[in-house]
Amino acid sequence: MALSAGTRLGPYEILSPLGAGGMGEVYRAHDTRLNRGVALKILPEGFALDPDRVMRFAREAQVLASLNHPNIAAIYGLEESDGAQALALELVEGPTLADRIAHGPIPLAEALTIARQIAEALEAAHEQGIVHRDLKPANVKVRTDGTVKVLDFGLAKALSPEAGSVSGAAVTNSPTIVSPLGMTGIGVLLGTASYMAPEQARGLPADARSDVFSLGVVLYEMLTGRPPFQGATTADVLASVLAREPDYGALPQNLNPRLFDLIRRCLEKQPKGRWQAVGDLRAELETIASSPWTAPAISGTSVQRPLWRWATPLAAAVLGSAISIVATWFVTRPAPPRVIRTTITPTGASALNIIGHHDVGFTRDGSRLIYVGNNQPQLFVRPLDALEPQAIATGAGPRRPFV
Repeated sequence: MALSAGTRLGPYEILSPLGAGGMGEVYRAHDTRLNRGVALKILPEGFALDPDRVMRFAREAQVLASLNHPNIAAIYGLEESDGAQALALELVEGPTLADRIAHGPIPLAEALTIARQIAEALEAAHEQGIVHRDLKPANVKVRTDGTVKVLDFGLAKALSPEAGSVSGAAVTNSPTIVSPLGMTGIGVLLGTASYMAPEQARGLPADARSDVFSLGVVLYEMLTGRPPFQGATTADVLASVLAREPDYGALPQNLNPRLFDLIRRCLEKQPKGRWQAVGDLRAELETIASSPWTAPAISGTSVQRPLWRWATPLAAAVLGSAISIVATWFVTRPAPPRVIRTTITPTGASALNIIGHHDVGFTRDGSRLIYVGNNQPQLFVRPLDALEPQAIATGAGPRRPFV
């Protein structure tokens, strides 16, 4: 329901609209009791009519109110007035991260600073057993002093937008609903199509590693100016999340290879392949921030290339050299020793007749045997790879053959 300026909701006076979406309408409001500005989120009517979900949301709001972290927008209270349910939230001035990205990729040093602060917010929430489930640039604000505030912690699982079609540019920011057990009423909002983890896209429960995946998507988008998973419809986006790998070649050149590995591990399809704790991811971001590039740029222009862009030519050169060495060895290697076995008939004229050790001789290449025949003075030559000898000389007393 749209509220006009001056409308009162309990102690809150509506000043102006801030935004609207499937999770409700958000207004800038004034807290007349504490004399401060707040962001007032009016919950969808379908949600407010479900008593069980209102109770569940109230309990969850109490848990979220226990979070106290400089990078998490605070929850001040849950208000009910004239049947309307509203959340009183910290009013964070400044553009959303989505607004920043709309103007193009964010410089690397600033992107790493923002990502680190988001990771710190997630780490604090995970330590309290709270998973965001809908981390995206539209839910992150960057104040003028550079402080990052993550919004809407834990609220996504309890809310759902009203039915309606989604198409065009709104797809990447549209919430995706799964209605379990065929329910036609309010479902379980798992996240936003372009930023949800594969397990969320399958309708499975989200855990801390799901937030890690979403953080990887946000970091990729900050560096490239576009989300890694896109499509014309929500179904196309979900198919991309489930089955396609991001275009890592779109990332800036000259990045520290550890940053490529960090993003790749965030975007693993299987939760077991990702960073298992966002604290480890945060620590790695801090290390990378001290040396985000592989080498300094020359004259303000990056001339180096990502790891895989020079690794492939290098691998090809190494492989070519190896093939050349192996080919040269095959051509120049000495011939292996040749082993030949032969048998000389024990009877007949060509039988071997050895009276002394000089009655047998070999050619110098070892391929032929010269010997004296048995029945008459006759010399035979026997190629060792042939079956029959050849008579080469006949005469009186041919002994002591030699070559």
